[in-house]
Amino acid sequence: MLGLNYKLRELEKLGSNIRVGLIGCGQMGRGMISQIESMKGMRVVATADLYPEVIQQAYLRAGIPASSILLTNELEQAEKAIEQGKVVGTTSTDLVVSLPNVDVVVDATGIPNIGAEIAWKTILNKKHIVMLNVEADVTVGPLLKRMADASGVVYTGSAGDEPGAIMELYDFADAIGFEIVALGKGKNNTLNYAANPTSAAEEAKAKGASPKMIASFQDGTKTMVEMNAVANATGFLPDVAGMHGPSATVHELPELFQLKEHGGILNNKKVVDFVNGVAPGVFAIVSSDKPEVHHEMNYLKMGSGPNYVLYRPYHLTSLETPLSVARAYFHNAATIAPWKGLQAETVAVAKVDLEPGFRLDGIGGYTVYGRLLSQADASRAKALPIGLVDSNVVMKRPVKKGEIITFDDIEQEQESTIWKLRSLQQQSMAEAPAAVKSIVHV
Repeated sequence: MLGLNYKLRELEKLGSNIRVGLIGCGQMGRGMISQIESMKGMRVVATADLYPEVIQQAYLRAGIPASSILLTNELEQAEKAIEQGKVVGTTSTDLVVSLPNVDVVVDATGIPNIGAEIAWKTILNKKHIVMLNVEADVTVGPLLKRMADASGVVYTGSAGDEPGAIMELYDFADAIGFEIVALGKGKNNTLNYAANPTSAAEEAKAKGASPKMIASFQDGTKTMVEMNAVANATGFLPDVAGMHGPSATVHELPELFQLKEHGGILNNKKVVDFVNGVAPGVFAIVSSDKPEVHHEMNYLKMGSGPNYVLYRPYHLTSLETPLSVARAYFHNAATIAPWKGLQAETVAVAKVDLEPGFRLDGIGGYTVYGRLLSQADASRAKALPIGLVDSNVVMKRPVKKGEIITFDDIEQEQESTIWKLRSLQQQSMAEAPAAVKSIVHV
């Protein structure tokens, strides 16, 4: 089978390309546009964002002349422009997902409710969807994947994002028969549960990033969500609530991720975790019950065993997303998806004392942070998934700082799309697969 690079070159030789629709032209989206302009056989033909001038600048910086950029919300104009070899910028997400000359849609919004709605509509329009929105994926991804399967399209997370990079290590180790003990990622800053957009503002400004995004890194929510996606893909679970999160070097990982009776930190095998000190890398801890395999690993200078670390020292985020686009288009395959269903849950924890009437503000805000639990533990606690937290959620009971927020503690002023999809997901989990096919045609 030809590699993706050869397939892309062949596609371009035929005078064609994979036509990508992008929604969200922030840092990730802008990088992806430029990267794809350097590739063969692929182009971002349409981009949606709240700010058309941002889209225009992204295309210009990618080397596309102003005369080849059309800003419009009209479907017919957009279709004609793309047929003429131009690219389109729009404020309408519906335009991008419904364009006949878009093959694959990429969600780079980072907002759970918006991402869920984009994925839903993309699947209804019979297009592949690549999610750079792990927050939406861990909340309603199992439903969206089942919908995509029923529609004959691909629902996938992104290569280059840490869950996708971890999945590549998992697939490699699993294919050659290793026992996989743990899967994890590095974290490049100490957990600060109190981090908020104000405290993160200086770092955000220096990095040219959103203060809420930086706060979600600092308070650990992003790490919890990313490992949640790995759990739902593999069935691996957090060993303890919130994971262990030790500090270590790469060389210390094999010894660290052993069972407690063997001197390690683990209560169980097949766990997800994170480590301070190995960022921006991802890792898999592997072992074997075969003496000859241990002999070979020792000969290859992989360590003395019984555990070994497979480590990838980088992940290129949205610059690698085109690989997932191509994999979906050519092979009808996902990079990472919730194949195991809802195995874990990132639940909302109070950042401050919350009183009745307090309005929650979502991921990276002032009121909540995420903690990863097994789905069974989250269900028993009636814990509120952090992907369901938005400005429509209001406290009706007091919750102390550091406590998990439950469904009983809150009320909704208005039901958002992601809440509706979550309800459908719960319903479909209890019903036959045929129920999902009926949802697709709603």
